[in-house]
Amino acid sequence: ILRLLEGLEIESTVVSGAEEAYRRLKAGGFDSMILNPCLKDGSAMRLLERMQGDEELLSVPVIIYSPRELSERERAKLQEYGRKIAIKDVKSPERLLDEVVLFLHLVEGKLPENQQNMLKMVHDKESILREKKILLVDDDVRNVFAISSVLEEKGMKVLVAKNGKECLQRLNGGADVDLVLMDIMMPEMDGYEATRKIRSHPAFRDLPVIALTAKAMKGDRNKCIEAGANDYIAKPVDGDKLLSLLRVWLYERHEGR
Repeated sequence: ILRLLEGLEIESTVVSGAEEAYRRLKAGGFDSMILNPCLKDGSAMRLLERMQGDEELLSVPVIIYSPRELSERERAKLQEYGRKIAIKDVKSPERLLDEVVLFLHLVEGKLPENQQNMLKMVHDKESILREKKILLVDDDVRNVFAISSVLEEKGMKVLVAKNGKECLQRLNGGADVDLVLMDIMMPEMDGYEATRKIRSHPAFRDLPVIALTAKAMKGDRNKCIEAGANDYIAKPVDGDKLLSLLRVWLYERHEGR
């Protein structure tokens, strides 16, 4: 987050717990707060509750930036606190930057070039998707059709592989793709093994891989990440969530080049 905000005309203070955050806020001088709702001691929601009951802190807008999907209960709590506090829930670095610029009334034209480019992507969400080549690895024809339809509607080009072996053959054969959507449960070579083999090849070490799995079982995400996937989405795939993930990882790849 500090790297994301680097170069902006703002002063950032980092604390690791809710109690310290509350003391700092009470001391004054802060125009906004970025809060991870998944603090180790589970105190993030208690911090918002204390802020809600403190007239001095109601004017401090809060940006929620979570490393994981929030539960229905957590979202309900945020909605409750949001009646008094200005709270924005963001899921990507680009959206986080956008909210910081908005809350702190920064002039977009005076931001460093990299940050300006990130905001352009937020404001023109489709541009990062157009003309990108996606390798979809899935043995289920219905899934291939459904996902391909969503991607092609946004101007992306979709290549299809029926299993891990065919995926590797396409990559090794020179298929120039921007990202791989990797189904986990497939015959011949599953997604875990195929992803590990992709990561073992120097040319594909930075190629974004998003894992697709039939059920969001406990531990699936960790297994996918350990195998080398960048991210994870459960099937049946939600089209909007998939496009959001693609925007994040395609932007990361574009900036890394």
